[in-house]
Amino acid sequence: MHTHHLRFEHLGEALGTHRTTPRLSWHTSTDQVAYEIAVDGGLQPYTTGRIDDTDSSLRPWPAPPLTSRQRRHVRVRAWSADRPDPSEWSTPAVIETGLLHPHDWQATAISPHPDAAGPLPRPAMLLRRDFTATAPVTAARLYATAHGLYEMEINGRRAGDHVLAPGWTSYPDRLRYQTFDVTDLLHDGANTIGAWLADGWYRGLVGFNGGTRDHYGTRTALLAQLELHHPDGTTTVVATDRNWRSTTSPITATGLYEGERHDARNEHRGWSSPGFDDRTWAGVTEQELDLTRLTAPVGPPVRRIQTLNPVAELTSPSGRRIIDFGQNISGRLRIRVRGNAGQVIRLRHAEVLEHGELCTRPLRNAPSVDEYVLADRDDVQEWEPRFTIHGFRYAQIDAETDVDVEAVVIHTDMSPAGRFDCSDPLLTRLHDNVVWSMRGNFVDLPTDCPQRDERLGWTGDIAAFAPTATYLYDCTGLLTSWLADLAAEQVRFGTVPHYVPWVPVLFDLAPAAAWGDAAVLVPWTLYQRTGDLQILADQYPSMTAWVEQIAAIAGPAHLWNTGFQFGDWLDPAAPPRRPDQARTDPYLVASAYHTHTTALLADIAALLGRPEDRRRYAELAAAARQAFTTEFVTASGRMASDAPTAYALAIMFDLLPDGLRKRAGRRLAELVADNDHFIATGFVGTPLICDALTATGHLDTAYHLLTQTGCPSWLYPVTMGATTTWERWDSMLPDGSVNPGEMTSFNHYALGAVADWMHRTVAGLAADAPGYRRLRIAPRPGGGLTHARTEHLTPHGTAAVAWHRDGGTLHVQVTAPAGTTAVVDLPGQAPTVVGSGTHTFTVAHRPADHDPVRPVNTNIHDREAAGTPA
Repeated sequence: MHTHHLRFEHLGEALGTHRTTPRLSWHTSTDQVAYEIAVDGGLQPYTTGRIDDTDSSLRPWPAPPLTSRQRRHVRVRAWSADRPDPSEWSTPAVIETGLLHPHDWQATAISPHPDAAGPLPRPAMLLRRDFTATAPVTAARLYATAHGLYEMEINGRRAGDHVLAPGWTSYPDRLRYQTFDVTDLLHDGANTIGAWLADGWYRGLVGFNGGTRDHYGTRTALLAQLELHHPDGTTTVVATDRNWRSTTSPITATGLYEGERHDARNEHRGWSSPGFDDRTWAGVTEQELDLTRLTAPVGPPVRRIQTLNPVAELTSPSGRRIIDFGQNISGRLRIRVRGNAGQVIRLRHAEVLEHGELCTRPLRNAPSVDEYVLADRDDVQEWEPRFTIHGFRYAQIDAETDVDVEAVVIHTDMSPAGRFDCSDPLLTRLHDNVVWSMRGNFVDLPTDCPQRDERLGWTGDIAAFAPTATYLYDCTGLLTSWLADLAAEQVRFGTVPHYVPWVPVLFDLAPAAAWGDAAVLVPWTLYQRTGDLQILADQYPSMTAWVEQIAAIAGPAHLWNTGFQFGDWLDPAAPPRRPDQARTDPYLVASAYHTHTTALLADIAALLGRPEDRRRYAELAAAARQAFTTEFVTASGRMASDAPTAYALAIMFDLLPDGLRKRAGRRLAELVADNDHFIATGFVGTPLICDALTATGHLDTAYHLLTQTGCPSWLYPVTMGATTTWERWDSMLPDGSVNPGEMTSFNHYALGAVADWMHRTVAGLAADAPGYRRLRIAPRPGGGLTHARTEHLTPHGTAAVAWHRDGGTLHVQVTAPAGTTAVVDLPGQAPTVVGSGTHTFTVAHRPADHDPVRPVNTNIHDREAAGTPA
């Protein structure tokens, strides 16, 4: 037996944490019956001794609480039932706290001078200070953050590898700071610390409909504290103060939407190294910054994750050089070029081509243009923007000299957790597209799109996608951080905003169903995936405030039938310019969600030991359910809106009276078939419809819906060459032209929520208890598939399912990680429970070529279409 993958809370990196009693998790190679934890590094090492416990997830911190700057090495060993001796100790994992209290900070926030918000475009700024290390340095830590975006340098070398730090939070409530180990960057004697500083989300352009600038403030600011620890136990602190110097950088203009212009002729060679002459630089001004807002990250930073080489080089009809990277991404370009001083390299970005040219109309008011002006040098000049990011697959290179280029993929550095593939290459590509859309939109927070003038943390998108997201990547830290902002802004604004962080650009601050319900649905999903009750406890005030607000709006009738609603947003029947005009009554959607999240809150209250709250919310949910049935369900089981989303909501949210569930499922299947198995749902219905069909005995109809290739369908974009999921079912029309709607993105993850059904039903892996302590293995082959497989890194280790059909036999291989059991529910067999390890099953099942073929509706008035598959 051995132990490994030791983690603190949900952190992959535990440098600079604010957790003073971090819970511990680890994986074991066999089932654990007991464990022991050793904590070293302090004056008094601590050992728990043997603790009889079969659980290895989120175990309590065993030592005294940590204080600021404390560093500890933690090891664990475990016992199994089949041997008396423990395992070897695990490789030590290191945790180090940051600056936990405002009084730990000696730094003062500083702004470049002058730096008041002025005419556009705005440059990035440089700040620097020389200092002397008068004694040897055993360790050095840099704590830094900004109002704006920053990068730090020490002695000409970059501190850390974070991109777009400190990220975007609700700045009036929370400001993250980062901790860097910079020991190896220091010299004996003379040293220099410097920073780049740009507007970013704090002061730059954000939002659509013209957007807004200077939303959080009119001055950028840097807060940095470098601590040098010496062998005698003393510490030297170099902090931001009035002694720093500042000037404009060679980045003459930068913005997240606009792009970046770098004039290499203006570079200050050696500016962050000792000996640089900064006498012509200006001073700085000290700024007020509320240190109580500072918090450490609870998830990983944004980083450069991957580089892509071009797959093709094209010449457009107008003669432009266009590079195809073969994949739609979030990121930017890195160029290598040799040329004459003053030559300009212009880089334009787009997700698609239209008529052979770069299609920039979907970018709306985001120019997404980067420019590099060559310096007077003979060598090859390499450049990549610092403070901007784009969504693109194609790049147009306008230059009078040769330019080598590669694409840099940038997003939050989440650990991959799930994978899927199957015998249908279109379905496998669909799943790959879902993964890439998540990657493109998890850039510090869960955004809607990475390319146009928006890139906002829309609540409705992540409410729909959270089950898929948490399967594909370990995004617990990112989402818990975002939920903290949601809760803070909910208090400040009196409701859950449509997107978080909130900036005023178009919508009023008013509650909307499915969007605001993210306050309940996202924490609930995280609990299901991790088994962490603390997530529910932390968000409980937010959840109850949301449900109570909607209960007050619904009133004694218990129906949410007033105010603006997004409804089943982007139903394919909606006009291009009216995405809210869906087939399903928006107030049916609103009342369904109110009932559902209230019922969930009753379950959450019970889990948290709040019996009075459980009783109240259970009674409220029952009353809302009855009101929904009376208002929206006929005695025969028809929905007031005879549309797929209405039936999917009623089935999956348990809103139907006894005896009507099968009738509703039959009507749902009829509607899907009558529509030739084309999609007829938007953001609300799409995550539910395959489950609703499956739950009511219409698995083959769900497969027909999934494998349809005509427009609109999940596979239509795949047949059109998509490498990410689209915002609209028809973002690109069959003739290759782009949807005429003003809102058209080719990288939106919401409609990719079907991947969750693919994991649980096609491949057959799901959690049967919170945190995957018990697995549910229930593959349901269909759609002509001959094989499928999936795996997921659970809190206990990797779980996997792989199946294939050989004639009339279904072969299934199941892997349950140590510390778990699995309920195996195969077609035609009674469920059975197995323990950890790998298990193989064989059952009779129809051959793949006996799966029903999708029926085709013929149009008797159209001889050409009659009998032609959709």
